[in-house]
Amino acid sequence: MAKWNDGKYWVSKYNFDEEFTRELNIAPKVEIHDATLRDGEQTPGVFMSTDQKVEIAAMLDELGVERIEAGMPAVSSADFNAIKQITSSGTKAKVYSFARGMHEDIEAAKECGATGVVIEIPTSEVKLKYQFPKWDTETLIQKSVDSCAYAKKLGLETIYFGFDTCRADMATLDRLYSTLVAEARPDAIGVVDTVGCCLPSAVHMFIRRLKKYGVPLQIHTHNDFGMATASSFAAMEAGANVIHTCMNGLGERTGNAATEQIMMGMKLMYGLDNDYRLEKIKESCERVAAMCKRPLAYNAPFVGANTFARESGIGIDLVKHNPVVMFSIDPAIVGNDSLVVLGKGSGKMSVPAKCEELGIPYTLNDEQTHEVVGKIKALAIEKQSTVTNEEFVKILNEVK
Repeated sequence: MAKWNDGKYWVSKYNFDEEFTRELNIAPKVEIHDATLRDGEQTPGVFMSTDQKVEIAAMLDELGVERIEAGMPAVSSADFNAIKQITSSGTKAKVYSFARGMHEDIEAAKECGATGVVIEIPTSEVKLKYQFPKWDTETLIQKSVDSCAYAKKLGLETIYFGFDTCRADMATLDRLYSTLVAEARPDAIGVVDTVGCCLPSAVHMFIRRLKKYGVPLQIHTHNDFGMATASSFAAMEAGANVIHTCMNGLGERTGNAATEQIMMGMKLMYGLDNDYRLEKIKESCERVAAMCKRPLAYNAPFVGANTFARESGIGIDLVKHNPVVMFSIDPAIVGNDSLVVLGKGSGKMSVPAKCEELGIPYTLNDEQTHEVVGKIKALAIEKQSTVTNEEFVKILNEVK
């Protein structure tokens, strides 16, 4: 069976062409670090209760996510308690806490039972100049070494999260990372495209450059230019070991790389052997959307209501009976379904296809079918929209 086609999906064979794959430097194991409970909650207007956070953590664990960033205990006692409940719930996934480069934040991560801590420190010129004007390069290095060394001393897996990395000066980063690795050696370094402004190819170059420090690398992207997922995969191709994500692409401003998109890409576009429960994706995304009061986009990849919908009559019969002809995957892979939509673009084959979808026996002759199609088109043009199921049934009854 071809890697790009197993009957339930049919992606491009060029993803697996040797001329392309021999240039890849993908790590033997790449993991997802889901930050829905921290960065996702930083989406303006989103609030998650303790019970909701515990429920989302359980869903992520069931999906097969390897790492869960459960929140920032320093934010509130509720956040601390939520993380503590998650760490004691017996998840297969490792649970991490988020912290500023301060001893009290790192101690809180230890106290709430986290496996590790993600330590944020500003690194870019623009952040240091305008947001942290009292910091110079020496302060940056000193605080970075001190916080990572302290976390290691407490026995925490330590991820150095130098935010806004992609706008930092490379000479400064070289001094920082050289000293940090020599004096505190974090367990991983995160490359953070905080405002989503680094091209995927540039992210690839960035990761390649940082491999020289001999520390596992992680990638954290934002979607300001619509490239969070592409940049994450570019980092993976260059050797990043961990990809940071949020369910439904939640996160500050335009959001982070979407967990569900990264899962699907890793499995189907790259053929990685990760144990993800892909069939749980849609229901999990819908549940998160409901809890966060942020509806899924109609055309959201894999999980949108219209993602596997087709209005054009050409090939409409294949939508249900052989979906990989019309889409790259069978929607059932993610727990979704295909949809026959009726409108101006509908054709003769749309009528029996819609009847089948609604469980209505198709008994029309050719003349009646043409009349139904005409009425569908006329109504759609009049409404400047699609025809509802109820309107379709009414048209059928008028013609019979």
